[in-house]
Amino acid sequence: MDITEARRPLTWLLATWGVTRLVLLLFVCKVLVFPGPDVTTDVSSIYQGWYEVLRTGSFPRTDVTWQYPPAAALAILSPGLLPFLGYTQAFFVLAFLADLAVLVLLLNAGLRPGRSLRGAWMWVAGVPLLGPTVYSRYDVMVTAVAVAALLAGARHPRVMGALTGFAALLKVWPVLLLAAAVRRRAWGAAAATVAALSALFAWLMPGAFAFLTFQRERGTEVESLGALVFHVARQFGWQGRVLLNYGSVEFLGPYVPLVSDLALGLTALAFGWLLLWRLVAKRFAPHTLADAALTAVLLFTVTSRVISPQYLVWLVGLAAVCLCSRATRMTLPAVLVLAASFVTVLEFPVHFADVVNSTPLGVSLLFLRNGLLLAATLSAAVRLWRATVPEPAPELVPGQTARANETAPASS
Repeated sequence: MDITEARRPLTWLLATWGVTRLVLLLFVCKVLVFPGPDVTTDVSSIYQGWYEVLRTGSFPRTDVTWQYPPAAALAILSPGLLPFLGYTQAFFVLAFLADLAVLVLLLNAGLRPGRSLRGAWMWVAGVPLLGPTVYSRYDVMVTAVAVAALLAGARHPRVMGALTGFAALLKVWPVLLLAAAVRRRAWGAAAATVAALSALFAWLMPGAFAFLTFQRERGTEVESLGALVFHVARQFGWQGRVLLNYGSVEFLGPYVPLVSDLALGLTALAFGWLLLWRLVAKRFAPHTLADAALTAVLLFTVTSRVISPQYLVWLVGLAAVCLCSRATRMTLPAVLVLAASFVTVLEFPVHFADVVNSTPLGVSLLFLRNGLLLAATLSAAVRLWRATVPEPAPELVPGQTARANETAPASS
């Protein structure tokens, strides 16, 4: 293969990324109109409103929609780094740059000897499948830090720990990246980073941890796995309502608290399974770190009371890191995440009105999307267990050893 043929796959990858990202920018800047409700209003109204409060040196303590750990303030304030642009335009540019940063990280990992460009392709394909929502939420910025942490991995455990700690203070879920970390240095660096930054925010900005109270009051969001119960129940006369509650569209009515509690119980079971796996796992390969991180985040996403579309950005990023390794066991879960991403953009924003009204189309899309995520979760968990937990040695029946010795051929 000559140099031109060797470069051709990389050229196609970069060209695909450039075209798809240009289209995303055209959608968020409203040069092109994406079907469904306007997903950029979170930036132009909610984020910008928080920005005005945060720049005064305080967290929005009276706003129940502020449900994020303290370092999220940095993401919301970051458009101020581009004062020559309006807030929304600056945010879109920074989201684009975070997307580019993930691509560069995955390319750097995938072009190493023995590695694969499948991870970069996963990111290139997965992000546009989610539509303009990706550039209209700060989750792509969190994902960039999480990808950097995972790729630092076993070679630089302190760097991984520090990045994981910082990412966890941006949006909590990256703490799950430590699920398979075997170096104490990684855990120590993560704990030190969280402690230092938390103390700094608590000292400098009042209300740094008000989000804990607001998160506790969340209900069952209409796109979650538990919400399927009420989507079906509405077809048989259930009298609950769908309202904007604590910043998301949730079900309110009879039995909703029960389903929300059951979701919390499932999350506790997921944590218990992860803890059990960590105690019995013995075979840790270099790719196990990413495989375990994807499995852990899938478990906590599927059991959550909220499965917002931007959660798929996390899963696409983690699956991409897994696919950088040729030895990963997460190929099937990654494909299922890609499929779920496409269905996600159909249920939000394209047919979100059908989801809110529990029409047959809306309910079918939710069953399909959540079914794909559930299949990805179960597949990832089974594959991770089989790859890392040794099978128990077969127990010999009493007398079996003696009989085996009697029938064994004599050595010469």
